[in-house]
Amino acid sequence: MAQARDSSILASSMWMILISLVLFFLPAINGLIGGWVGGYKAGSAGRGLGAAVLPSIVVGAILWIVLASYGRPILGFFGGLAVGVWALVSSVSLLIGALIGGVMAPDRSGLRL
Repeated sequence: MAQARDSSILASSMWMILISLVLFFLPAINGLIGGWVGGYKAGSAGRGLGAAVLPSIVVGAILWIVLASYGRPILGFFGGLAVGVWALVSSVSLLIGALIGGVMAPDRSGLRL
């Protein structure tokens, strides 16, 4: 029987972002549902948490690059760091949902206990 493959961390992260944006009118629930789906798609709790942290790192790096391109690299570094930390802290429900979804994902390693 063919093994089901884990979704990539990038694809899981995109699921989290998309669902959170679609459910923008449910402030805490949108992150929880988005995190659950992304964590489930990732296949494990560790990969789900990695997928949840990835968007905050990317947003911080993009802000740093934009401000550095305008000749403000120091301001860009601190601005990017602040936005990255803010995104990580404000996405607590996304992290919790990713952990729950990753734990609920089926065992895809082929090992049965």
